[in-house]
Amino acid sequence: MDKELKYNTPWILQRADPYVYRHTDGTYYFTASMPAYDSIVLRRSKSLWGLADSSETEVWHKHESGPMSEHIWAPELHYLDGHWFIYFAGGEKEDIWKIRPYVLECKDEDPITGTWTELGKMQRADEDDFSFEDFSLDGTVFENKGKHYYVWAEKTGVGKKVSNLYIAEMENPHKLKTVQVLLTTPDYDWERVGFWVNEGPAAIHRGGKIYLTYSASETGAAYCMGMLSISEDADLLDPRAWTKERYPVLKTDEAKGIYGPGHNSFTVDEDGNDICVYHARQESKIEGDPLYNPNRHAQLMKLRWDKDDRPVFSYD
Repeated sequence: MDKELKYNTPWILQRADPYVYRHTDGTYYFTASMPAYDSIVLRRSKSLWGLADSSETEVWHKHESGPMSEHIWAPELHYLDGHWFIYFAGGEKEDIWKIRPYVLECKDEDPITGTWTELGKMQRADEDDFSFEDFSLDGTVFENKGKHYYVWAEKTGVGKKVSNLYIAEMENPHKLKTVQVLLTTPDYDWERVGFWVNEGPAAIHRGGKIYLTYSASETGAAYCMGMLSISEDADLLDPRAWTKERYPVLKTDEAKGIYGPGHNSFTVDEDGNDICVYHARQESKIEGDPLYNPNRHAQLMKLRWDKDDRPVFSYD
């Protein structure tokens, strides 16, 4: 099938929160939330499209009880300081909504056959008394001017609570150097459907700027993507230096049968073209709780850029 026909259609079935990493040797790796939320798997391929047909290897399985024993969500594979790391979130069988961020490390050359070691919960800065004390998930890592930053979602408040996005500089791959800074909270109606949510951050650089996408609202058809941006020369820990888009940059398109697009990552194809990897549904109405419906499928979108080097997210 022509590759062009595969864009914005199900690419890898029933894999939500898809994450693709292209290693320094050109190899592609894929991971995502599993429908049972019970494990972390990796795929590998020499080509981006080849990931769909690649075998899947479980590299870690949830615990029987205690931390990391329920709701294993949104793993991301990163290569930092010469080692492999997986960032993910998990709950506890005794308290399934006690979602916290955790880190795995592999010092072997091959992350699929190598040994993964649990580093435990992501560590906050010494002077930070607040981070990771409540429902926290979707941690991502990006680099700018020699520094690494961690961005994650964490709930605050009472009742249903509100999921905000926070940022901090990293001291090392499993500890933060600075206290949390609030980047964005659900300000607009499209971020407040069902739940007030900002989550699933992903960063991409272009033209001296950093674009940070995120997902908003409940996980059904209302799920959509927003975006923040900032100059690479700015202070990334100054929330006033970031610009937030008033409207979503990607949302449901009923005419195309794409519902609830979100929780994306960014990669490049073999020709160096920027690609947005995201999940979406094919049905507008979901029976039961959308969180436990497995039909969020990983899809690929060719990312385009306008004359001002701003990303254009389009199904066409």
